[in-house]
Amino acid sequence: MLNIGLVDDQELVRKGIAGLLALSGKAIVGWEANNGAAALIALANNPVDVILADIRMPVMDGIELVKALRAQQNFTPVLMLTTFDDSELFVQSLKAGANGFLLKDVSLQKLVSSLEALAQGTDFLAEAAMLQEFQRSKNIEQKIDLSQRELQILRLLAGGFSNKEIARAVFLAEGTVRNHVSNLLAKLDCRDRTQAVLKAINLGIV
Repeated sequence: MLNIGLVDDQELVRKGIAGLLALSGKAIVGWEANNGAAALIALANNPVDVILADIRMPVMDGIELVKALRAQQNFTPVLMLTTFDDSELFVQSLKAGANGFLLKDVSLQKLVSSLEALAQGTDFLAEAAMLQEFQRSKNIEQKIDLSQRELQILRLLAGGFSNKEIARAVFLAEGTVRNHVSNLLAKLDCRDRTQAVLKAINLGIV
């Protein structure tokens, strides 16, 4: 049974989602909050497996909530509920460190399976159509200068390979691979491997 933190400024929406999750038999809402600031307080007293948060909220929105969590080195997965009208907010949420995005008309089955996936360690979830919209809407203004070795390692990262697996594949020491990955993150101006792969896809590198 998953323990979920639910953040939405509309009480009716919160109660509805909480009720549906309970009916699924796979997740319960451990706490509810009507904005990001309230969520931070609730989470400090009651850790959860996943946070399900709206993006647009008063006081502290979903993006600021994720930023605050990551600044505290709190990596509780955050699944955002959004709409296609939020394409720019989607980009901002991604940069802040959100782990997944679902449209607000998602089915209960899809919602529960996504929450389960994030709780089990999946790095990133989003509808394919949302990623396509992200790729269309994001204006790429710079070319990233990567060496052939960096491109090779980036493509392996996109394939889900760990540093150890990459080291075996390209016949390098694991420490050397780790250095290459750090350089890639710096060149791509990305926070982590997932964000780097997404940006590389958007740039057409991989």
